[in-house]
Amino acid sequence: MTEKNRLRGKKSRAAGQRFELKVRKSLEEKGWNVSKWMNNVEFTKEIPEVRMLPDTGERDKCREFMLNGKIGKLIPAKGKFNPFTKSVMNMSAGFPDFIAFFKDMTGRIRLMGVEAKSNGYLTPVEKEKCDWLCKNVFKVVIAKKGDKRGEIIYEDFT
Repeated sequence: MTEKNRLRGKKSRAAGQRFELKVRKSLEEKGWNVSKWMNNVEFTKEIPEVRMLPDTGERDKCREFMLNGKIGKLIPAKGKFNPFTKSVMNMSAGFPDFIAFFKDMTGRIRLMGVEAKSNGYLTPVEKEKCDWLCKNVFKVVIAKKGDKRGEIIYEDFT
């Protein structure tokens, strides 16, 4: 790996963290309560046929649900190992990045997951995780940079 690529990666990781902080500040200014989401979705095994799991308390206890023939499960996020600093980064481990909730005038609580992507593009694995979260836990919003300087655009994943 060349020095040039190492510096590029360092700059893009720092830019991503700065964008996450801007998204969080923007949501808090709009009245949302924002917290770092420290969970992740894991798809455990392939199932040849899609079948409905019985609606029992056991299903809700283990939080396993089917999506496109796979069983998804909500698990605590593992830290990412950075081989250059030789440390574990726990700050950006969860997917999506944030969970935001808002209590409106009627007393209802609105809940959403927020994934900060400066370009707005998700990988196929991230799309699959968002699809699972939208069907089973909460809606997911993608935050991306707008055309104007400092503008943040929030797009519903669905």
